[in-house]
Amino acid sequence: KGEAKLQVLVRKVRGLETITTDSEIEALILEANMIKEYKPRYNVTLKDDKSYPYIRVTGEEFPRIFPTRKIIKDGSKYFGPYTDVHSMRSLLKAVRRIFPVRSCNYRLDKKTVASGKVKLCLDFHIDRCPGPCQGLISEEDYRKIVDQMVRFIAGKNNEIVKELGQAMQQCAAEERFEEAAKIRDQLQAIEQFRARQKMVSPDEVDRDIVAVYQEAKLASGVVLKVMEGKIVGHHHFYLNNTIGESDEEILKSFLIQYYLKVDFLPEEIFLPFEIEDRDEIQKWLREKRGKKCVLIVPQRGEKRKLVEMTRRNAKLVLKELLLQKMKEREGRIPRDVAALQQDLNLARPPRRIEAFDISHISGTDMVASMVCFVDGMPRKSDYRKFKIRSVAGIDDFASMKEVVTRRYRRVLEEKDAMPDLILVDGGKGQLSSAVEALHDLGVHDQPIAALAKRLDEVFLPGFMDPQNILKTSPGLKLLQRVRDESHRFAIAFHRSLRQKRTLQSELEFIPGIGEKRRNLLIETFGSVRKIEEAQKEELEAVKGIPKKLARKIWGYFHVEENG
Repeated sequence: KGEAKLQVLVRKVRGLETITTDSEIEALILEANMIKEYKPRYNVTLKDDKSYPYIRVTGEEFPRIFPTRKIIKDGSKYFGPYTDVHSMRSLLKAVRRIFPVRSCNYRLDKKTVASGKVKLCLDFHIDRCPGPCQGLISEEDYRKIVDQMVRFIAGKNNEIVKELGQAMQQCAAEERFEEAAKIRDQLQAIEQFRARQKMVSPDEVDRDIVAVYQEAKLASGVVLKVMEGKIVGHHHFYLNNTIGESDEEILKSFLIQYYLKVDFLPEEIFLPFEIEDRDEIQKWLREKRGKKCVLIVPQRGEKRKLVEMTRRNAKLVLKELLLQKMKEREGRIPRDVAALQQDLNLARPPRRIEAFDISHISGTDMVASMVCFVDGMPRKSDYRKFKIRSVAGIDDFASMKEVVTRRYRRVLEEKDAMPDLILVDGGKGQLSSAVEALHDLGVHDQPIAALAKRLDEVFLPGFMDPQNILKTSPGLKLLQRVRDESHRFAIAFHRSLRQKRTLQSELEFIPGIGEKRRNLLIETFGSVRKIEEAQKEELEAVKGIPKKLARKIWGYFHVEENG
């Protein structure tokens, strides 16, 4: 089935490189990681899930819990990704009600607690935090609460109910009735939460049920999570590049890419049918979990019904996506988009607008931004940042030409669609530079406009004077929103570069550190902030940094602490 895709791939191959691994498992995981990083056109991939939230439990001395959309490898535990944001928020709300764990932004450690600089907040007074910032709970007791919370999120409810029940009885026996009442309230909240979960299995084996479905050149994957016999959640994903692929290949790719990014694996994973490399994948999952993890294809009974139910869910998810796409195609054009089409006399509605802005201060750190609006709304996943490469000094026109060239050369090379309208921030000069860049690429009929800052005048190619557009036009207001967003995004990028450069230059004030040692430290720790947070022993362990200099570096960043 995938022969047509393979033939196209073979025609486009210009070179072949091989990497030797020690086992088939290593080869599978290396392939999955490379697919995730490079997103090749001819491999089945999970659609970009950077917008899906996770629940993060930090690895600090006094851990925090909060939702996040970014994974940082710093010892934190991550639960997710949650494709249903509402269910994630409901779970987080229940967790915070049951387990008093801090959610503030303070970086607490023993030294901070001892200093007494952090004051109690509202969460403490409403019993949502036990007050570790003021030393009102020991690190050991706090971690017991965090451990229970982590197991609760992972679905180990029965264990926690048993532990809390024993603790409540002990408190009552010792006449610590206030503590016993708090534990009783915890148990009631857990039971209320569990009552909403559907029982599907009499045993208490943790298992995931995985299924895929493909139709109309698209595919979906669903993971139904069962813990202690109850359905505790489900995650659904869409998959790219599935044309011509078999269900078996799609399921295999989905399985590897999904479990590559999750921290908690179940004891059993149910599949609807057999897949290639099953033994190798199962061995990898077992190693990742640290104990038994089995791939099973149920043939009959209640377990098979669970698999079929998950497959129906995958089908429903994909049908909803197809219906949504159909509605988008047939849907009415937003009012401001239709108005802009009329204002600029465009042949088709400008449903996709890409806008460019240049940012610099006195010619330093020249950067550009590109923002994207679809049907009048920002699509942040399509935003792009550019560092100006070929322009020396201050030249907004040449900079605009460079970024427009770079952006649309890539679009043309990848055979992607051009936007319905390109907007540049500036006047006739910036517009002329952008048009010249497009002509150099062989693009001559692309709708493009410029929006000047001072009077919000709109310029089009071939017209000396600005367009006569009413100041109250929804189309003009749309252009202003797009222009302002591109300006904001460019300034934010420029500011981040400037701050990074300022931080790096701080190392220059330490005697004995030249460019070579500065680069060595940045390469070792990743950033100046990490160098500042490093222990003295960590600095002394860096090869190429003498111990005396390491102590000097540490002393520079800890001068206040030293007296």
